[in-house]
Amino acid sequence: MAICAMAAAGRLRAVKVNKMAAKAVKQEYPKRHDGRGWEDLRKMEAKVGVIPRADGSAMFRIGHTVAYAAVYGPRDLHPKFMQNPETGILRCRYNMMPFSGHGERVRPGTSRRSQEISMLMSKALLPVLDLKEYPKSVVDVFVELPETDAGTRCAGITAAAMALADAGLMMKDMVTSLSMGHYNGKIMADIDGYEDCDVGISDIPIAYIPTLDKFSLLQLDGEVPKEDLLKLLTLAKKKAMDIYKVQQQALKDKFAEPKVK
Repeated sequence: MAICAMAAAGRLRAVKVNKMAAKAVKQEYPKRHDGRGWEDLRKMEAKVGVIPRADGSAMFRIGHTVAYAAVYGPRDLHPKFMQNPETGILRCRYNMMPFSGHGERVRPGTSRRSQEISMLMSKALLPVLDLKEYPKSVVDVFVELPETDAGTRCAGITAAAMALADAGLMMKDMVTSLSMGHYNGKIMADIDGYEDCDVGISDIPIAYIPTLDKFSLLQLDGEVPKEDLLKLLTLAKKKAMDIYKVQQQALKDKFAEPKVK
């Protein structure tokens, strides 16, 4: 068992070293490998109400990254010592399925990475929710990714926002999210797995709330000059609105009144 654990740890370190090496050695990347322009998003698809037994649910696909979100609650929170007498609690759980990615098999169960992303998702979604009407309760959001090609936390946040709306919770607005990139002075939208892992493009996940004109998530993997970062955020807002329209249309498709013949 100890030998197997050491071998697994060695493989994980090797993957991390390869990623770091890719980011350290800047190779030429004159155009995107899939034919997209620098500002183009991958093909998107969104549906609401995809899990019948959930209080709210949604699916969001961007390229080869697919996220399903299911919302349960508000419901009583147990154990009771975790309850907040003044407001409800939002609890997110992010999980990549074992064979969802292109690399090594994802180990099932909770990991440090999934715990971190689950916390980030909660913080990105909370600004649009008011759970004070549900004291001592919890709203659980479960996000599963059966297929991944980078931008997983962003797809998860986008799907979760639609699922919360589908559950009938009062929201100030939707939260829309995407992964931006920066490489050799170039700014790009919606980087995929090849660009992230093989080319070594700096990955910058963002979550944006359109009506508030605020970012509820901003992470940075790599070094980006301040001037380029400001330009990147301006473009991120513009491209986030494209995703926002897809979210809105998915909700309209479910809740629109049937046409009278």
